[in-house]
Amino acid sequence: MIRQLIKKKWKPFFWPPTLLCRQLGSTLLMAYLNGWKKLPRWILHDSIKAMSVSNGARGMGCIGYPGHPVWEVTSACNLRCIHCHAASGEADHRELTTDEGKRLIDQIARMDEFRTLIYTGGEPLVRKDIFALLRHSQQAGLANIIATNGTLIDEETAWKLKDHGVVCNAISLDAADAGIHDYIRNRSGAFEMALRAIEATRKAGILLQINTTAMEYNMSALSSLIDFVDTQDASIMLMYQLVAVGRGGKIRNATLKRFANKHLSELIAEKQAQTKTIIEPVAGPQYWPYMLRKKGWDKGPTLRFARHFFHGCAAGRGFLYIKSDGDLWPCPFVEIRAGNIREKSFREIYEDSPIFRNLRNREDTLKGLCGDCDFRTICGGCRGRALAYHGDYLAEDPRCFMRETGDVADICHTAGENSGHP
Repeated sequence: MIRQLIKKKWKPFFWPPTLLCRQLGSTLLMAYLNGWKKLPRWILHDSIKAMSVSNGARGMGCIGYPGHPVWEVTSACNLRCIHCHAASGEADHRELTTDEGKRLIDQIARMDEFRTLIYTGGEPLVRKDIFALLRHSQQAGLANIIATNGTLIDEETAWKLKDHGVVCNAISLDAADAGIHDYIRNRSGAFEMALRAIEATRKAGILLQINTTAMEYNMSALSSLIDFVDTQDASIMLMYQLVAVGRGGKIRNATLKRFANKHLSELIAEKQAQTKTIIEPVAGPQYWPYMLRKKGWDKGPTLRFARHFFHGCAAGRGFLYIKSDGDLWPCPFVEIRAGNIREKSFREIYEDSPIFRNLRNREDTLKGLCGDCDFRTICGGCRGRALAYHGDYLAEDPRCFMRETGDVADICHTAGENSGHP
C-alpha cells in the first residue's frame, strides 16, 4: 500500500515516518510544556486529520508550521477589514491567469518540501476560476487549504470545496461578539456569516481552523473567543498579532506592545492547558522560548532537543507567500520581493534568492539582540515587525518581551531596554 502511494503523485502525511515522528514529537512537547489535559482526546479524535492537514511539517512554528506556500490568488475582496495586510479591495489587473496559476501549482507540486497549498486573498472565493485551480492542485497531489473570511461559504459551497480537495477551511473570527467582529471586518452581519461557514465546514467534514488577529480592539475579548472556538470543535486556532503593514499600517497604534505580547503568550498558555483546540501564535515567536523558560528547558541538552521541534518565525524557512501578480515574499508581513514566477521558476527563486537564504541561515544573519540570542532558531523574532519598525528584515524584533522581563535577559546579553523602540 505504501509503495503504491509513493509511486503516485500524492505525498502521504505518514511518509516518510520521520516526518510523522517530528509532528508527533512537536505535539507531545507542546502538550508537556502547556500541561495539555486534552492530549488523549486529541490523539483519539483529531490527530490523523490534523497531521494530514499539516502534511510534510517538520514541527511547530510561527504561522502554523514550516513548510507550506500561501498563494494570494486575488487581491479582490468583498470586505474591507481595517487590519488587512494585503489592503484587499479590487482585483489587480496583473494577477496570474488561470494557465499561469496552473503552471505555478505544478512547480510547487514538483518540490518534495511542499505538500499543501493555502489559497488566500483578498477573499479567494471571489476569484471566478478558483474551483478550476483547486481541482488542478488536487490532481497534482497537493492538499488544499482555504483561508477565508467565511462570508461566502454555505453548506453547498462547503461540500463543493471538499470535493475539490480542500482539507481545511481557515475561517477568520476576531471575537465571539458580533459587534467587535463586524467592526474589525468593517461590515454588519459578517459575524453571522462566519458562523454559517463554521457550521457548514463541520457538516462537510472539513477540518476547521480559526484565524484570529490580536490587536487593541479585541484584546479584552480573546479569552472568551478561545472558549467559544473550543465549543465549535476547531482543531487549530492561529492567533495572529497585528503587524503594521497594508491597512494595518493605518492603525499602527492598535498593534500589541511588549507587555501585551507577553500577556497574549500567557493567555495562550493558560487556555491551551484546558482547550481541545491547538492554539499557535503568529507574529509572536517569543511564545516558544517563554514556554521553554517556564519549564527550565532554556539551556543545554533540553534546549538543543527542543530545536528539533520548534522553529519560531518561519518566514522564508519553509513558509513563503506568493502575491497575486506572481511575486514571492518570505511572509505576508515581510514585504520584500525575492523574485517573480513570470521571470524565474518557483524552485529557483525559493532556493537561490539571497533573501530566502539569509532567513534560512538566521544563525549567522540576524542582527542586534535577536542575533545574539540563543533562541534565534526556536524564536528568531518576528521578521515582519523588524521590517516594519527598523526597515530591515534581519533586525531585532522591537516587541520582544523576554529581555524586558528579565526572563531571558542573560541569554539575549542585554542590560536593559534600547531607547527609541516602540
